Amino acid sequence: MVVIMVKHRCIICRKELNHGIIISGRVICTSCENRLVKSEVDTDFYSYYRDCIKKAVANSILKDDHIVYQDLR
Repeated sequence: MVVIMVKHRCIICRKELNHGIIISGRVICTSCENRLVKSEVDTDFYSYYRDCIKKAVANSILKDDHIVYQDLR
């Protein structure tokens, strides 16, 4: 049996990693996660990280073959 390990890349710094926080199937490395958590909301760093996450999540959703809608009634 051959096991193939898929390497993921951080959606912010693009570093290869095997673990990290997963958002909608995309991974953020521990280093970027810590910088994001410690960033003030009104900084350029926070805006950059937010935009990277938004782009990655939006692309992930748009690439899906189907979108599941939740009835909130």
